[in-house]
Amino acid sequence: MKASETLIATLREVPQDAVIASHQLMLRSGLLRRLGNGLFAYLPLGLKAFRKVEAIIREEMDAIGALEFRPSVIVPGELWRESGRWETMGEGMLRVKNRVNQELVVSPTAEEAFTALIRDELSSYKQLPITGYQINTKYRDEIRPRYGVMRGREFTMKDAYSYHANQESLDEVYEKFASAYRKIFRRLSLTVIPVKADTGAMGGTGSEEFMVESPVGDDTLILCASCGYAANTEKASCASDADMSLVKTDKAVEEIDTPNVKTIEELSAFLDTKPQTFIKTLIYKALNSELDLTKAPGSASLKRVTETGRAAPFYPESFFAVCIRGDLDINEAKLAALVKASELELASDEDVERFTQAPVGFAGPVGLDSLPIIVDNSVLAMHDAVTGGLKKDVHLLHVEPSRDFSFFLSGDIRTVVAGDICINCGKTYHSTKGNELGHIFKLGDKYTKSMGVSFLDENGKLQTPTMGCYGIGVDRSLASIIEEHHDENGIVWPMNIAPYQVVIVPIKYNGQMKEIADNLYEGLRKEGIEVLLDDRDERPGVKFKDMDLIGIPVRVLVGEKNLPNVEIKERNKSSADLVLVEEAKDFVTKLVKEALAKHAHSSES
Repeated sequence: MKASETLIATLREVPQDAVIASHQLMLRSGLLRRLGNGLFAYLPLGLKAFRKVEAIIREEMDAIGALEFRPSVIVPGELWRESGRWETMGEGMLRVKNRVNQELVVSPTAEEAFTALIRDELSSYKQLPITGYQINTKYRDEIRPRYGVMRGREFTMKDAYSYHANQESLDEVYEKFASAYRKIFRRLSLTVIPVKADTGAMGGTGSEEFMVESPVGDDTLILCASCGYAANTEKASCASDADMSLVKTDKAVEEIDTPNVKTIEELSAFLDTKPQTFIKTLIYKALNSELDLTKAPGSASLKRVTETGRAAPFYPESFFAVCIRGDLDINEAKLAALVKASELELASDEDVERFTQAPVGFAGPVGLDSLPIIVDNSVLAMHDAVTGGLKKDVHLLHVEPSRDFSFFLSGDIRTVVAGDICINCGKTYHSTKGNELGHIFKLGDKYTKSMGVSFLDENGKLQTPTMGCYGIGVDRSLASIIEEHHDENGIVWPMNIAPYQVVIVPIKYNGQMKEIADNLYEGLRKEGIEVLLDDRDERPGVKFKDMDLIGIPVRVLVGEKNLPNVEIKERNKSSADLVLVEEAKDFVTKLVKEALAKHAHSSES
């Protein structure tokens, strides 16, 4: 391609709304343009790089036997009602109606669409396992889209879904995807951190995220440098750090006046003690909890709903008192998983006062029978504790868990932070920010059961298949390549992702320089090299800056001063080579093909 025949749309200034390197460079190099808030269009150079990321993902999906599908982006709302997610996906899902008033969804994800397709085709265990994937458009109505295509509203993802007759089959395919993802990110020249993760609104059990470090990452990663433990903060666990100096007390619970003392910090100062001696109690409201509360305190009057298509009955709204050691924070993702809720939020001040009969700041578990109490494991190791007294300006001393209050449920609901003790090796954790590029789940029968998918097993009995889900963000992967591979002059593309592999830059596109540039251009094209000829009538400095900004891996400079040599410079190196004109084609071809070979698909991990 000649530069005069394509669109070189570089910008010298950094756009004001672009904060991170990938967003800035995608705009400045002319890969991308903003059409609206969270809505972006790829220009020709950007689309070429995007298609290469897409092609690598497709190659590795095909290599493990996944079959490509192409569902519609607009999906009937009735499928989402069948799965139970019409009500639970929240405002991020764009719902529309057509001219005949049919409810439709602009797909934020594709479990429902794929499961409906498989349901209509599946009849026998002999057809299983089935693994299908798509590379398709999604839309999520983000409240605050930011960082360019890292968090846009419309984006492209590779989604894959597998359906199985048994858990063993799911486990086997899950591991194939885990291996394929490692190959994909290696070929994309991305340094990823595989971490244990929460399944969130997707449901399911086993889950692994593939993260890249980023100072503006949406996720916090908990890492152990000693043993390699890695988890998203929503899933991370740590070893117990109970204060062994606390001993069981025989003293009776004692009320103490604490006028205008509400927070843990204020109470620590007032009692001249440390936060580890307090039991902090917070009231939470859960939406669509599937936890059985029929025998839970204060829950007899709760409305429990059974809906056609939903795997389990649920409570549209329920409340819990949640207790944790005073120096720790509640992890709401863990808590939501424990109570099987789609959403979770702190109760309003009005609800807190209604359940505790006390002002906000004085909640405690002793004598609280209006709510089911959930305790973090940290509370189980506490003795002689301080809690809220369920009265204005009153706290309780000498509280012993189990002796002075009972609880409905316990579990690990603490937020793990840097400095906590590794659950595997006993060393301390550190943390970093990260962005998710890929996520794999073992979904179980959450969708197949609710949507009525079945097959006849070898004994002729109807069974429900179990399911896996596997996603990769294509746009986010492309942006992450730029985040990891750039310098002060622009993008430094890996050879296999660059929009063009080679650019030929004649100082002036006339006379002998034009002839040499044209011959080299045609010769490289015949070798299968993707080459751009910068035939623009621009100053050499402008051409150099543009090509460094765009990040083309190999630049061939044709200038009178160097003849009969041309200057060949790799984008990721500071020095250049002078090569005879007649040897330049072979020299460049070897450079490109050797670099491409490092990123080629192979059967090796």
